[in-house]
Amino acid sequence: MRIAWARVLGLGSVAFGSLFWSQEKFEATTECQAKKEDSSQLELKLVQVLFRHGARTPLKSIPDVLEVQWVPDLLEVPPHTHIDYVVTDLEGGPRPPSPVEDSYRAHILTGGTYPGQLTTVGMQQLYDLGKRLRARYIQEVPFLTSSFSPAEVYVRSTNIVRTIESAKCLVAGLFQQKQADVVPILTAEAEKEILYPNYHGCNLLRLLSGHRWAESSTLPAIAEDLKSIQDALGIPVNQRVDFILIRDDMVARETHGLACPSELVSWRAIVERRAVDMIYHIYEPSKRENLQLCVGPLLHTMMANMDEKVKGVSPEPNRKLFLYSVHDTTLMPCLMALGIFDMKWPPYAADITLELLEHRTTKEAFVKVAYLGQDQKIPGCSGVICPLAEFQEAMAAYTLPFDRYKERCDKTEGLPAKP
Repeated sequence: MRIAWARVLGLGSVAFGSLFWSQEKFEATTECQAKKEDSSQLELKLVQVLFRHGARTPLKSIPDVLEVQWVPDLLEVPPHTHIDYVVTDLEGGPRPPSPVEDSYRAHILTGGTYPGQLTTVGMQQLYDLGKRLRARYIQEVPFLTSSFSPAEVYVRSTNIVRTIESAKCLVAGLFQQKQADVVPILTAEAEKEILYPNYHGCNLLRLLSGHRWAESSTLPAIAEDLKSIQDALGIPVNQRVDFILIRDDMVARETHGLACPSELVSWRAIVERRAVDMIYHIYEPSKRENLQLCVGPLLHTMMANMDEKVKGVSPEPNRKLFLYSVHDTTLMPCLMALGIFDMKWPPYAADITLELLEHRTTKEAFVKVAYLGQDQKIPGCSGVICPLAEFQEAMAAYTLPFDRYKERCDKTEGLPAKP
């Protein structure tokens, strides 16, 4: 800023400060007006939304700590979230097996429900996200038609019940239950899933970073705080627990108004911080290869969708919206790759939205990224509205075509043997 340089040069008087402030204010106003004029010349061509599922039952309860009742009533489906839908594989065939969901259903929480199930609260959260997208892309900007059409909207989910149901609820909110056809929700078999870091489907990812999950709890500052909170909650030292598990149970309780130990409430800020510290260590964003293996194929898919649209070679020329129902463990590495991770855990129903825009006259393509409904400036981009070429260059270090991803996943020579 000029005002800062004026002070460095010994010119930081009130008169000079006022002069420079007025000049900067004028330039900022002019720049905003220019951007507004430019944006009016931009036509929306494609929207892609990555969104986390809604509130759910915990994956695990904190052991021996004030158990609460996770009763079936918490999973009641609101009538306004009902739509006619079918779950298929990526080619439209039968839904693949879901070993992750099977693992949840091998256990029952106190109260009678399974771990990781979308609750009524979570269903409403996704319905509300759908309504927000409706306000933006149907009411404010006449981009989508007012009822669901599979030619216009593509819906993909991880093959887990909570993400599938979240996708359904979002579509219900977006189109207010109006549909021209059945809503297909596409899923992939577990070994080929790219909508989250796939430690089971990618040998190299598991060998390079799988151990970092356990290692993250042993980092000195985290280990010290973990021992202190275990002592405060009366959890035996030999009991396996970490900040991510504690946070998961704590947030699930809070979201549903269920009892939380007072000792845990007083530790809330530390639990949040240490859980994020753990996940930051696990994903290791300073190492490009780790993020590539975590979300590279997903980012490549989203980039390819935009590239096909710009070049007019999309296999579905009428497609305007891609919806991806994913997890917090998807959003965080994506945010890291985008350079906008704020060191906060993404809340339930959090979304990353990518808009592809085209200048009406020059036909130049641009990308705008939003997180939690707020526009973001991506490092490497000259502005919030980023020329597609700049965005592609900024993301080139992290995108990874699926065939190259699989080739790298299977190359594990010289690495420790599979445990």
